[in-house]
Amino acid sequence: MKPLKLNSQSPEQTRLLGSYLGELARQGDVFLLTGELGTGKTCLVQGIARGLGVTEYAFSPSFVLIREYHGSLPLYHIDFYRLKHIEEIIDLGLEEYLYGDGVCAVEWAEKGTPALPQENLTIALDYTPGAETERSILIEPKGERYAALVKKLESRLRGEKSWSLR
Repeated sequence: MKPLKLNSQSPEQTRLLGSYLGELARQGDVFLLTGELGTGKTCLVQGIARGLGVTEYAFSPSFVLIREYHGSLPLYHIDFYRLKHIEEIIDLGLEEYLYGDGVCAVEWAEKGTPALPQENLTIALDYTPGAETERSILIEPKGERYAALVKKLESRLRGEKSWSLR
C-alpha cells in the first residue's frame, strides 16, 4: 500500500485536509497522528471534526486524554502526550473507542503503538526546514479499508491546485 506524501502550506490547509478525511471517514476508522509538538496534529483533528459535521471547537485533549464530539459519527479525540508508559495506555481501556461506533483520532500515537489496531491510517506531520507554517505530511494506509480511503483522498487532492503532492 503506497503512502501519500504532501505539503500543507498553513494550519488552515491542514484543517482542510482533516475535513476531507472526516468526510471520507466511516464507523470504526482509526487515524493515528504522529509528529513533534506544534506540527499540526490538533489542527488536523479540528478538520476531521469539521468533516464529520461537529459544530463544537475541537480542543487538544492533553489534560483529559479523551474528548468526545458528536457529528454524523462520534469523534473520539485521544491524546497520549502526557502518558509515559505503554501500561498507562493499555490501562485506559480504549477498546470501546477503538472498536466502537465512531472515528478515533489519536495524537502522539507512537507512544501506544502496541495497544492500537494494526489496521489504521497513520499520519506523520513534520516541520519543513526553513518554512514557518509549511508542514510535510505522510499518510500511510495500513489495511485495505485505509488504502481505499487514501485513494479517494489523493483523487480529491489532485483535483485542487493548492495541494503540493510529492
